[in-house]
Amino acid sequence: MAEPGHAREVLRPADRRGPIDRFIGAVAWLSRLGGIAAAALLLAAVLVICQMVFVRYVLQGSAIWQHEFATFSLIGATFIGAPYVLLTHGHVNVDLLPIYLGPRGRFALALLAALVSLTFCIVLGWYGFGFWYQSYTEDWHAQTVWRPPLWVPYAAVPLGMGVMSLQYVAEILALVTGRQAPSSGGTEPT
Repeated sequence: MAEPGHAREVLRPADRRGPIDRFIGAVAWLSRLGGIAAAALLLAAVLVICQMVFVRYVLQGSAIWQHEFATFSLIGATFIGAPYVLLTHGHVNVDLLPIYLGPRGRFALALLAALVSLTFCIVLGWYGFGFWYQSYTEDWHAQTVWRPPLWVPYAAVPLGMGVMSLQYVAEILALVTGRQAPSSGGTEPT
């Protein structure tokens, strides 16, 4: 195996059968499932907003639950879909520093960024779980006419951050074992 930060031979899918590869594959599957769930939540929010517009402006009725449903769906889609975005490397990325670093510097920077991000996700997931658990055990409901139980939308935070933490662990494992090269951040400086 090559030294961290140096070019490595990319393993073909047929060569990836160990426990690390199974873990990375399982986490990728969970992240893709989260991406599908996020897309479904976004679609549901769009449909409910269209229904709300029809009820409000065509039928002259009142919107009792639509605002909350759309808001909770968008928040849920954000947290539950975040691991998929990490899996596909779709998060916003500042590439000024990696462009000027060599392979070892890019490796160290990628590892540091992943570890800091993992720590943040674990902390947010931990506190989100506590908040969700309290809302579940104390039977919190929204203070609106619809009164949905709040543990349902609050579950998106620990669920999304839990899978996101697993995705960061998979990213770190892929990085340190040479399954993934650190990002060069874009084009090389001239």
